[in-house]
Amino acid sequence: MKKIYYVFAACSALLISSCGGNDTETSVEGQLEGSIQIDGSSTVYPVTEAVAEEFRAVQPKVKVTVGVSGTGGGFKKFSRGETDISDASRPIKDKEIKACEENNISYVELSVAYDGLAVLVNPQNDWVDHFTVEELKKLWEPAAQGKILKWNQIRAEWPDEEIHLFGPGVASGTYDYFTEAIVGESGASRGDFTASEDDNVLVQGISGDKFALGFFGLAYYEENKDKLTLVGVDNGNGAISPSLATVKDGSYAPLSRPLFIYLNSTAAVREEAKTFVTFYLNNASELSTEVGYIPLPSDEYAKQMAKFETFVATVSKGMEENDSAEESASEEGE
Repeated sequence: MKKIYYVFAACSALLISSCGGNDTETSVEGQLEGSIQIDGSSTVYPVTEAVAEEFRAVQPKVKVTVGVSGTGGGFKKFSRGETDISDASRPIKDKEIKACEENNISYVELSVAYDGLAVLVNPQNDWVDHFTVEELKKLWEPAAQGKILKWNQIRAEWPDEEIHLFGPGVASGTYDYFTEAIVGESGASRGDFTASEDDNVLVQGISGDKFALGFFGLAYYEENKDKLTLVGVDNGNGAISPSLATVKDGSYAPLSRPLFIYLNSTAAVREEAKTFVTFYLNNASELSTEVGYIPLPSDEYAKQMAKFETFVATVSKGMEENDSAEESASEEGE
């Protein structure tokens, strides 16, 4: 990881030398102190935790805590000002934007990687070769609850056996994305399935049941491919399985998506948080690949970095103007 360290060291030095004072302490050697609170998507967690682990190695005095409460749960904490960064496997919703506005929380959305949603069955399943988007919709739409219960209701030649469904909980961005892409409406699905925010629970459920079917992020399949069978999806152009190549080139549609982090404005002026996000964007390409995700093109990371730097500069300028206005008001009062 020497390359990561050198990239970080250069960026850290630049940030430290160019930014004004704040509550973060910086030692002579350039070591920062402070803490960064992160929560949100279980899908984005592996990337963020990998970044945090490398960051801790070069900035051991900064405490980086990464939680997992789902995209929706993460945004609830973020909108209340309880976290500095929110991991998200979908863009922020209107109601979440409103919650942030009500609490005077502004933020920047940054893309960090791509992911594909994997449709999975038990390794003993020898009848499914692929699903069409229409078949998945028939199985997962709200009208299917209590009605589409057996495999042969999807295809007549499949077994006359119950389908046991597993999927992320309703607070998950993965659930939102899947329902929007397959059913046509975010959050719209049947409710009679085993749901969990913990993808490991879903892995255990599918791997232990011959008649199970479920979905979650591709990276968790990569970690458990010896326990599961990946199923291709046909959107009208032939069955395609998710992979680094098919997600990156867009052929695995409609189940490919970007992954995000959101940084709030309060954290954006703290040295340790700025340095962490810089480190994140500089190393997301390498680290996302290591944990099974698909990196953005290099020019896209450059765009995200420029977006981040503009946000930081805007927030800093706003704070300076506020401070100046308060000083003027105080002097007039005297």
